[in-house]
Amino acid sequence: MMKQIISVVLILSGATMRAQVPSDQLAKPPADAQRFTILSTAGTHGKASIWTSPDGTLWSRESILLRGQVWEMDQSIKLGADGMPSALIVRGVTPQGDAAETFTITHGVASWKSPIDSGHQPYHPAFYVAEGGTNSGGMQVFIEALLKSPDKSMPLLPGGRARAEKLTDHTVGSGPNAKTVTLWAVTGLSPSPQTVWTTADGKFFGTAGGLSFLPVGYESDLIALDRAQDDALAARSPALVKALLKTPAGPVAFTHVRAFVDGNHYAEDQTVVVDNGVITLVGTAASVPVPKDAQVFDGGGKTLVPGLWDSHMHVGDDSSGPFLLALGITSARDPGNDNILTLARAKRRANGELLMPMVYPSMLIDGKGPNTAQVGTAVSSQQEAIAAVDKAKAEGFTGIKFYGTYNPAWVAPAAAEAHKLGLHVHGHVPAGMRPSQAIAAGYDEITHIYFVMMEAMPDSVVATSNGINRFNGTGRYAKDVNLNAPPISTLIQTMSEKKIASDPTLVVGESLFVPENGDLSPAYAPYVGTLPPVTERSFRQGGFAVPKDLTRADFRKSFAKLSDLVALMHKNGITIVAGTDGSGLELVRELELYVAAGFTPEEALEAATIAPAHMLGIDKTTGSIAAGKTADLVLVEGDPSKRIGDLRNTRTVMMGGKLMDADALREASGFSGRPKTVQ
Repeated sequence: MMKQIISVVLILSGATMRAQVPSDQLAKPPADAQRFTILSTAGTHGKASIWTSPDGTLWSRESILLRGQVWEMDQSIKLGADGMPSALIVRGVTPQGDAAETFTITHGVASWKSPIDSGHQPYHPAFYVAEGGTNSGGMQVFIEALLKSPDKSMPLLPGGRARAEKLTDHTVGSGPNAKTVTLWAVTGLSPSPQTVWTTADGKFFGTAGGLSFLPVGYESDLIALDRAQDDALAARSPALVKALLKTPAGPVAFTHVRAFVDGNHYAEDQTVVVDNGVITLVGTAASVPVPKDAQVFDGGGKTLVPGLWDSHMHVGDDSSGPFLLALGITSARDPGNDNILTLARAKRRANGELLMPMVYPSMLIDGKGPNTAQVGTAVSSQQEAIAAVDKAKAEGFTGIKFYGTYNPAWVAPAAAEAHKLGLHVHGHVPAGMRPSQAIAAGYDEITHIYFVMMEAMPDSVVATSNGINRFNGTGRYAKDVNLNAPPISTLIQTMSEKKIASDPTLVVGESLFVPENGDLSPAYAPYVGTLPPVTERSFRQGGFAVPKDLTRADFRKSFAKLSDLVALMHKNGITIVAGTDGSGLELVRELELYVAAGFTPEEALEAATIAPAHMLGIDKTTGSIAAGKTADLVLVEGDPSKRIGDLRNTRTVMMGGKLMDADALREASGFSGRPKTVQ
């Protein structure tokens, strides 16, 4: 998903709101505009241009096609005497609808209106960070203003403060095009540092990451920039390990605690003893002796649960580690990422240089085309697909994930190779396939509930399910599907008989189908007031724009049907594993949605603990609280057996028997405090 709250898009805008501007009426870049390619390791996803008009207005124009989602925008910014934006306008369209956003300063008052909010306040020199707009143009103006500040710091509007820290230099290009660029880490915008490359004189050069913006002619530098960036960020990680991860001097005892034991039930007044990284004793407080030299955690009023799993987590960078651990997530399945960086992080973690949950990665394999996944291993033949599977095994991946542009004819041979090598097979269902066909070809698991629902979608939707129709088609037709009749009833029976799992990411469906722009997402509501204002503003981004012949109520009915489908799958014994496809903040909301669908709190928690461990064949060593298992544990305030949202209230996190204070993890991750309880 492009929408992830830790990947906040920086941009700006100002003037009077207008009706949505069609793409053919957006600004046309002049011949001398600076041009950028929007790309990833999988290929090209769009283009951007930046230029300055004769009156000094800073313009940008951007076109992005990302897995069927379209962004067509332009942006204009005028700077005031203080070097900050004094007027800004964004025009165009995003998957959420009209991109229109404005910012102005009039008679000493700053005013803004975006697709999600509006506001005004007395103006004091500060940089307006827009809710939307163009990535390239917004970042250009932002970073150049920030670096002009004597202390590389500046206040932000609507709130917060940004700071830039130099990380490293790198040489790009060759011959007459060779130049030195500098990497900056910007804090204050999101929990993770935002990175940007500039030229030696402080001008915007580009960005590198999952979706990169590089000047035309420098596209071949992407991998080298990615590695240099990852290495520079990684240099900070050993200090975090030392500061936050504590090895107990002896045994550790959690006493008089409510514990979720054996992967399936809560038991009151328990004592759990850990020694040398392993759970050694579990039982009633009256029956389990506490070792004399043990470090004791009084569990009164608290609950001990296994370390949580996010079964759909595209790990961002090293800073994702403390962030996820603060949420109690000690294990994650990464179903697609930059393979080189994934392997580098695994090596650093194994060497004790990186604080990170245990990550079980899948290699994402896709076909080549306009909707190719941006971090996919793109293949163009069956032979290349099988070779990619072999490479995944050789490099230590635990699974392979097929994607939407992958050729359906190549699923069976590649899946057979994967199974021969002991790899798990899951993913999106390739365009033109239905989930029953994917299962017949070798899938072990279907990713995203809307791909399960694809079984009942019209042929026109199935044929285009690698684009926006996997969302819009589902939003249009799911509400009318009879879940208790074929083809869904037949599919459910097949999944149950063949033990096919599902990673439904129901919270993604909620975010895409339910909210209007401006609505506060319930996934993020508990964290309001604890994260940078720029991040929190994104909590109010609405779902995808509704086609003109439908209503938001139609989309909400379709989401309700998706929720009913998850409940039906669960009722029929199909393994559900909880994943977010987000930042991790959404994990407990995913479990709340399961409970709302009819799961018990215990059954919902199983989906984020023992179920994914069992699915990957490691449940004998992890995933539950039982003697002999690895000590991955989370102590939370409250009673998630009655209110599963209490899982957000992490106090102590243990991973592999080593201890972390949840508040210290939060502080290191950009949180200003603990999450709130939202009724």
